[in-house]
Amino acid sequence: MTTKKTSKNIKNTKFKPTKNNSVKPLLALVVISLIIALLLPYIKEGQKFVDTDIALNILEQKFEKWAYKEILIDGNKAIATLSWGTVSEGWVGKIRRDIVILPINDSLSDLGLKNQNISTQIIVKDKTSEQFWAGMIPTIIAFVLFFVIWMLLISKMGWMSNNAMTFGKSRARLFDKDKDKVLFKDVAWAEEEKEELAEVVQFLKNPKKFKDLWAKIPRWTLLVGPPGTGKTMLARAVAWESNVPFLSISGSEFVEMFVWVGASRVRDLFANAKKMAPAIIFIDEIDAIGKKRWPGTGGGHDEREQTLNQILTEMDGFDNETNIIVIWATNRADVLDKALLRPGRFDRKITVNLPNIQDREEILKIHASTRKVTSDIDYRSLASKTVWFSWADLGNLINESAIITARNNEKEVTEKRITEAFERLVMWLRKKSQVMNEKEKSITAYHEVGHALVGKMLPNTDPVHKVSIISRWWALWVTWFLPERDELLTTKAKYLDELATLFWGRAAEEIFFGEDFITTWASNDIEKATQIARNMVMRFWMFKEIWRENFAWERVSGNHLWTSNESWSFSDKTMELIDSKVKEVLTWAYEVAINIIKKDKKLHEKITSDLIKNEEISREEFEAYFA
Repeated sequence: MTTKKTSKNIKNTKFKPTKNNSVKPLLALVVISLIIALLLPYIKEGQKFVDTDIALNILEQKFEKWAYKEILIDGNKAIATLSWGTVSEGWVGKIRRDIVILPINDSLSDLGLKNQNISTQIIVKDKTSEQFWAGMIPTIIAFVLFFVIWMLLISKMGWMSNNAMTFGKSRARLFDKDKDKVLFKDVAWAEEEKEELAEVVQFLKNPKKFKDLWAKIPRWTLLVGPPGTGKTMLARAVAWESNVPFLSISGSEFVEMFVWVGASRVRDLFANAKKMAPAIIFIDEIDAIGKKRWPGTGGGHDEREQTLNQILTEMDGFDNETNIIVIWATNRADVLDKALLRPGRFDRKITVNLPNIQDREEILKIHASTRKVTSDIDYRSLASKTVWFSWADLGNLINESAIITARNNEKEVTEKRITEAFERLVMWLRKKSQVMNEKEKSITAYHEVGHALVGKMLPNTDPVHKVSIISRWWALWVTWFLPERDELLTTKAKYLDELATLFWGRAAEEIFFGEDFITTWASNDIEKATQIARNMVMRFWMFKEIWRENFAWERVSGNHLWTSNESWSFSDKTMELIDSKVKEVLTWAYEVAINIIKKDKKLHEKITSDLIKNEEISREEFEAYFA
């Protein structure tokens, strides 16, 4: 039974995004106001005046003739406002003023201006405080507006309210046991793995039994396996069976561009777990921070290495009273640092392999139990087809079949829809826009039937699942062989029959169309056949003429160099012998294909004719030709 995955942060904090609709107009208004405030002091006050610079004696003469209505003494400048004739001189709407620059030491009495002229007002202006505030006001306005803009930007990013004070805190998620219920029975394909983890469950349920015997429970467990095999699900099942909190985090979430952040998050994670003890910490993708440290000086990732050092310190700091289990998961155990793998740290190393045929059958039933499916589905047959499928792949298969069923407006998922989903996942969608002409279609059909017919005639090949000349994204045509059972070993006889099967497509083109119509479509078949033949000769010791040594490609590289040298690890004479044997094996396989096609030429033509008409031939239809 599958469960819905939900998570929450340890501190239960929630991020509320800022609405951009209200921020953008306000930000534009603030920017415009800032520009106006900065330019305001520089707007010339004289836009409504017409000023004329005159000498001091001229000012005195005009004063005596009562020409001014006001004289303003502003520091060392005398500004005299005229009281006559603005219109007659063409300055409509503007006031004329005379400007006199006074000597520094002159005072009002030195100017010879007497207050006897009662029609002229003389004002002496003290600008000390006014000049101060006139200079400070634009600065204050600019500072306030800059602060408002800064606050708006910070609020928009959510940095101040959410991240600024928690940057070095752990980002582990605490799973809700009530919603994320996973039992060992839900992990139907990992019996051996569950047995290894049963001791962890017993320790968390009853630690006293182990402490009385002074037994050291394996607190650090490493789960290794391909992606999608259920490592996270196993860890969650341990937590649920033990009824303890489950903290989950990925290795990449520890490391940031800032130094010491990763180490701080490690300390915070283990501190939170100790407060919740007994508890389980699950760290996925540990290879992100646990890679082998750089052997030389410089060139390493200091932040990642400091994070790894802090983890090693935490691993050594657990005593027998600490009820915390740490489970790690990775699919790259080969790159982990030796300090992580030494005895005393990872006391349990559990390999979570891909499910076998019995496991796949049970997994399909579990995934199907959450959908509306028909009761006549042959799960054993589906399990035999899905070789090398993981738990996640099988879940995706059932989900994809449900989508196809809904698209066709059907009420229940049938085996036909599951098979259709299987072909879509493995071979991708049909490419309807790719249309071959009649000549290409005929050559393709003879080519693919050649693969299928040789595979049927030879005793050590897998059964034919489907022959198709329908274009797909991954392959424009295909002859599909699927094993009926899981095979861990491959024999020499099976390799030889596979070579003949690969060559039959090229052989069929030669026999039915002649050498002038041999196409490029067999290039992939030739490449695979050559690789298999070289492996048989150079790696697997399958021929007595060349054996007792591994003749594989040898890579020579230094610890402190970025470059590497590659070379053959044997002589030119041995190379000639290898080439000769590979050519002999490939020639034999091609001749076998030619002989079978010549013997069953009429049957080949009949199957090809039906394939051109129907474009696909299923396994049942293909077997009917040999009944």
